[in-house]
Amino acid sequence: MASSSKLESDSEDEALDEEVEHFDDFTLASSWERFISEIEAVCRQWMSDGPKNLLEKGAVLLEFSKNLYKVKFELKYALKSYLMEYYFEKSNTDDGKVSDWNFNLHDLQLCFGVKEFLVIAPQSASGVVLDAPEASKLLSAVAIALSNCSSLLPAFVPVHDPSRKAYIGIQNRGTVFTRRFESDHIGSQVPVKLMHLEGLYELFLSKFAYSTLDLSVHLFKVHFTMKLTYRTLSFDDDNDVQETDAEMTESEGNPASDIHSKAQWDDDCPWSEWYSAEDPVKGFEVIAIWSEKMVESSSEMAELENASPHEAEKWILFPIFSQNLTDGSKGNQIGFASQLHFLVDALDMSFEAQFMEDFVSVVENQGPDNLKTSMVIPPPTVIDRTLKELFHDGVQEPNFAKGEHKNSRAIKGAPFESLFAQFCLHSLWVGNCNIRAIAVLWIEFVREVRWCWEESQPLPKMPANGSIDLSTCLINQKLQMLAICIESKRELNEDYQDCIGSMDQASPHKKEDDPFGEDSDSSIMLTPGENFDGKHDSPSKPDDLHGSGTTVSKFSSEPEHMVLADPKPSDCIRRGSTGVVGSMMLLKSHQRMHAPSTQDAPLMTEDMHEERLRAVEAFGDSFNFSGQLEKEILSTDMSAFKAANPDAIFEDFIRWHSPGDWESDDTQEKRPIKRLAMEDSNNDWPPRGWLSRRMSEHGNLWRKIWNDAPALPASEQKPLLDPNREGEKILHYLETLRPHLLLEQMVCTAFRASADALNQTSYGGLKQMATKMEQLYLTMASSLRPLQANRLSSGSEIIDDLRRLCGVLEHVEKLLTVAASLHRKFLQAPRLSEAIFSDYYIFFLPRMGTASVGDNAQMDFDKKQQVRIHERPVVSNMFTPPTANQSWRKVLSMGNNLNGHEPVLREIIFSIRDRVSNHYAAHIPSVYQREIETYRMYTCGTSNDLRVALSVVSCD
Repeated sequence: MASSSKLESDSEDEALDEEVEHFDDFTLASSWERFISEIEAVCRQWMSDGPKNLLEKGAVLLEFSKNLYKVKFELKYALKSYLMEYYFEKSNTDDGKVSDWNFNLHDLQLCFGVKEFLVIAPQSASGVVLDAPEASKLLSAVAIALSNCSSLLPAFVPVHDPSRKAYIGIQNRGTVFTRRFESDHIGSQVPVKLMHLEGLYELFLSKFAYSTLDLSVHLFKVHFTMKLTYRTLSFDDDNDVQETDAEMTESEGNPASDIHSKAQWDDDCPWSEWYSAEDPVKGFEVIAIWSEKMVESSSEMAELENASPHEAEKWILFPIFSQNLTDGSKGNQIGFASQLHFLVDALDMSFEAQFMEDFVSVVENQGPDNLKTSMVIPPPTVIDRTLKELFHDGVQEPNFAKGEHKNSRAIKGAPFESLFAQFCLHSLWVGNCNIRAIAVLWIEFVREVRWCWEESQPLPKMPANGSIDLSTCLINQKLQMLAICIESKRELNEDYQDCIGSMDQASPHKKEDDPFGEDSDSSIMLTPGENFDGKHDSPSKPDDLHGSGTTVSKFSSEPEHMVLADPKPSDCIRRGSTGVVGSMMLLKSHQRMHAPSTQDAPLMTEDMHEERLRAVEAFGDSFNFSGQLEKEILSTDMSAFKAANPDAIFEDFIRWHSPGDWESDDTQEKRPIKRLAMEDSNNDWPPRGWLSRRMSEHGNLWRKIWNDAPALPASEQKPLLDPNREGEKILHYLETLRPHLLLEQMVCTAFRASADALNQTSYGGLKQMATKMEQLYLTMASSLRPLQANRLSSGSEIIDDLRRLCGVLEHVEKLLTVAASLHRKFLQAPRLSEAIFSDYYIFFLPRMGTASVGDNAQMDFDKKQQVRIHERPVVSNMFTPPTANQSWRKVLSMGNNLNGHEPVLREIIFSIRDRVSNHYAAHIPSVYQREIETYRMYTCGTSNDLRVALSVVSCD
């Protein structure tokens, strides 16, 4: 029993030992093995998900690429944390190889020619593995995990110092081949041999050729492609260099040099009169690409180094724009928009005083505190210089159509070249456009205007004739009317002086052959009109109908005898006629009707029209009151008509002045017109018809005015416009104008004038810019409409709308400088300027009209343009040959110079391809015999630094 029990106990112990031993096989796995298992699980999950599911799970698109995404996973091993990242493309249709010079490649894609890859790195400050054994162990773990899940993805580990951008990597290429990667960087003291293409070529050959071979003699079929990047000097720096060279030339005693000041890029731009803008295009990068070719010897590389960049198969142009274009911070941009911000602030403060003088007279113990601080009044010299530019720098006739956009008149401001518009533009730059500076300038401005009035001097930049443009602001209307009043005042003064002079020299004796007495000269119109044949008016005679060219034979002889029956000398004098009125005849006299020269309607500004309309509304719109308002105009017209038609009656005037109030006989209207010219038609005269009912009413005001109106030509009538009275009323308006009313009109005019100034910019055929300017005018018209209706009050939301409008204008202003700069640089290659601007417009569009940039907006501009063959000379001319005096010039050591400029970056790819067989991959027939890249070396650098990345395929 004992033995049996012992046997039983032994068998139980053996079973227990086997059970324990089996348990230990699963629980005693090392941490490294568990680390590999975790990597394998993550990789299997990523591979099973595929790109589509990974995107749904939150894969991140890289900023520089349009198709490269990234997912990541955190791992822990030996008390350290690692981050594994998987880089993949959304559409993966080829064999995993990328094009050599794709500008959207990841750094590792460019260095090693891979497409999708893994990167595992420690989560530390440096982000690289500084210990070589740890890097090898980490890479081995990833390689084993990828092999276990049959993945062909390459994996990389960053090593060494972060500044070296060094990596090691591995990739399984089936069951036979393994591809290994390594890259490093030399930051200084590059060997002279490696500065040249020949030395780099031999470096690549040394990676697979026997060291005992003479590389310069043996021939190897190496695939070669190269990309060279050239960068122009910053255009601002280029100007500084030219200025320095000019100064040095002058110091050497060369009198031919007349350059004494730095020339700005925008000297002939329309805004240069007010400010100088920073050139938004800082420079260009030109990328010259040599397509892949076969190189067999070092001598061929030496020849390539001496080749001109013009021999490259492809040129790519990349513009470098100023960061200030996309920088949303305030104060880094000077332009119309920045100054308009201050003008809007002044408008907001304009409600704090009743008169402009109140802002000037603010003292320490009076007025708001915000008027005492930072509100500096400009010195008198600044004010005098501004007034001199406004009033005394030429009094030429303004061209209001200059710079005017078709939508300009939608903004109720003043035309760009008008006096008030120029005042508004000057005020933007005086005293930083604060309310006190504006007040001082306005007071002095009105004083100058009064001086012009009192001295009868022409008002500069204002037309002295024509009608009042009611589409402009009220101040511009007043100034235009004042200019007309000054001109009328001058004419009256000149006529008075001429009259005195003629009286002193007049002969006391009267000519004997004057049949009408001593007043005959004064009775004839001083400025005689002309009929349609160009003949001056003359005394009316039956056989000569005032040069009308029509004989009396057309009419019956009876009216002619009636006219001659009792001729009156006073009635036979026709004065102030401008010619006959078609075929119309007078009712009581067989004579043609003449159109008189009449006075122009009295000029009225917008407020005068509104005052008249209010009067009509107050008294009703009856005909009598309406006629009373127009009595003066009507009376002058009737007097002129009587003077031009001595035998006319009231009905004749109605037929000419108001045809709608003359009702003709229907039978006469239906009579053929040709019968009027028949010589035997005795029934065509007198014309048949009668007055309308309103003109026939008893006590009609028109008839009363007709009866009272004397027969006087327009030249002898009292002017409808009293220039002295109207001029004083205008000056009183300007001197007592409320501050907020002035600032409202200034804001409207300043916005319009600023846009009109920008609209004069020449930017070629950039359609997007033209569309944006048109949209700007419409936006401004909509935002400024409340100011035109005088609906503004202190603290109104309209002020915030105006500040937002300044932001819109600022963005358009920036975009316009880009358009102007590109247009000037590519005058001989307009396609390039249009293509670059179109790309930049799309990039800049999310920022238009907004104070901040959205999350989806691209932060850096990275669009490039391919340069056509005929455009290359235009681009190469931007690389001005360096001079001996330029301090930036250095010893050229790389070759392939472009107008004396060596590349700022040279990138080369060497590769060797072989056909290999894989007998173990029977399930993949396509790899039985295929060509693979066995050796590949990528170099990138200049004469001061060099980066080399090598990949080698080996057979394990």
